[in-house]
Amino acid sequence: MLFRSETKLLILLALVAVGLLAFLQIATEVREGETLTMDRAILLWLRSPGQPGTPIGPQWLLKAMTEITALGGGTVLTLLTVLVGAYLLAARRPGTAAFVVVAVAGGAILSTFLKHIFERPRPELVAHLVSVNSASFPSGHAMNSAVTYLTLGTLLAEAEDSRRVRYYLIGTAIFLSILVGVSRIYLGVHWPTDVAAGWCIGSVWALVCSVSAHFLSRRHTLDISRSGD
Repeated sequence: MLFRSETKLLILLALVAVGLLAFLQIATEVREGETLTMDRAILLWLRSPGQPGTPIGPQWLLKAMTEITALGGGTVLTLLTVLVGAYLLAARRPGTAAFVVVAVAGGAILSTFLKHIFERPRPELVAHLVSVNSASFPSGHAMNSAVTYLTLGTLLAEAEDSRRVRYYLIGTAIFLSILVGVSRIYLGVHWPTDVAAGWCIGSVWALVCSVSAHFLSRRHTLDISRSGD
């Protein structure tokens, strides 16, 4: 069991390093303008030819993307975090409740901080299909959805006995994060590299939280356990 635990920790740390390097690489290329050609091509591909205000696909797809993008918004993620925290308090797990709130809030603060550092303008190549009022890089929706869903998904997975259920929980968290990011590109409010960077740094933050939860649970600060493996 100890070998498995240490191996898992090494894998998580390796993923953190890879994600951080990927984010830094994207950020460097964005600063140098090397991604603009690709960014423009993808945004234009998602619009009807000669109509920058009309996305490709049927009307129901636009409606679906508009609703999906709300899953990465501050209101939904805050409400979800509060509900999960309240559940953990009701279950007499105050340490885990505090950990969840700090992890999600910390990710949101980091997202805002990075936006102020890079101050990349929103794309004006196509029409924005939802309202936005902040800088573009990295995508806050992509980053915060990765932070929230992956953090909650990994915590829930740690408490599960079934390997299939653990895979399902992690898979669902990843799927939701991807959907939110894609919706931001489709709606024309982010360059694709904004979203890719948000996924990278959001995943790094969630993985760091997972490593922290691992150590805290071994010190019995967090009540995260399962009966078998």
